[in-house]
Amino acid sequence: MQNTNTPTTNHQPSFKKNEEPSVPTTRTPFEKLTAIHPNRRITLETGPTPISMRLMDLFVPLGFGQRALVVAPPQAGKTTILRQIAAAILKNHPDASLFLCLVDERPEEVTEWRMEVKGPNVKLYASSFDQESARHGRIVEQALVDAKRLAEQGKDVIIILDSLTRLARAHNLNSDLWERPRGQRGNYGGGRTLSGGIDARALEVGRRVFGAARALEEGGSLTIIASCLVETGSRLDEVVYEEFKGTGNLEIRLSRELADRRIFPAIDVAASSTRQEERLLTPPELRTMAILRRKLADLPRREITEQVILLFEKTSSNAQLIEAITKQA
Repeated sequence: MQNTNTPTTNHQPSFKKNEEPSVPTTRTPFEKLTAIHPNRRITLETGPTPISMRLMDLFVPLGFGQRALVVAPPQAGKTTILRQIAAAILKNHPDASLFLCLVDERPEEVTEWRMEVKGPNVKLYASSFDQESARHGRIVEQALVDAKRLAEQGKDVIIILDSLTRLARAHNLNSDLWERPRGQRGNYGGGRTLSGGIDARALEVGRRVFGAARALEEGGSLTIIASCLVETGSRLDEVVYEEFKGTGNLEIRLSRELADRRIFPAIDVAASSTRQEERLLTPPELRTMAILRRKLADLPRREITEQVILLFEKTSSNAQLIEAITKQA
């Protein structure tokens, strides 16, 4: 009789010579990692233009782990600034993960973002204004969860969020959008109503999102560049801005007055700044900025940006500008 039994083979794990088997590692949760001040710079200058990125590199330096707020009145160039930041990050820091989070946006703007900002490490989370408001909150939650997992692995993640104001509006309409924080009982929505008719819990959601940005001592970072709308005529929007204006460590203020005069970039240089910029700027840059700010301090506020733009237009790089100002001093 033919033996139909199949011989058994002992399959042993195969290792290359002198190779140690991998040891499973435990990942530390994002919330338990150590937050530190941003000390690694995100370079935005990509050439003679756009001037807005050169201006930011010196006057409002951006670092990995920054909590940046772009304060913008209507039609002041907010979307252009955000797209230029995204393009600069793609060019100068291609290894960083870039998440584009567009909340309650116009459909054509979503399409334009998708077409203009492309790359292997770019991910788009978008909801247009014709979709249900519950979706606006869900895409932000998903983007934040994905970003935290990458940061836990020691990677640099940058979220561009447009905007915190529209996120607060969406959550104000759907107070149960987000999961209830651990340890809290009862319905998460239905908090105290503040001035402007906004639920206090709607602002809490924004704080959870914006407050997640940090540089990590163990490695990696989560940077959030979020826009906030002002001068819209809505009391709710003003309440949202007042809530967040002191929570960031970088603020870029756009000026409607400059935009109306067709002065772009419409960045209010006097009102824009980075906390602890000395951690990001080089000593020559710090000296140059001290000289510039002293010279500009006596000018009317609306003329400061005009003079700064003229300085940048006369040189092809920030290095040339620093050299020229140092020689004059």
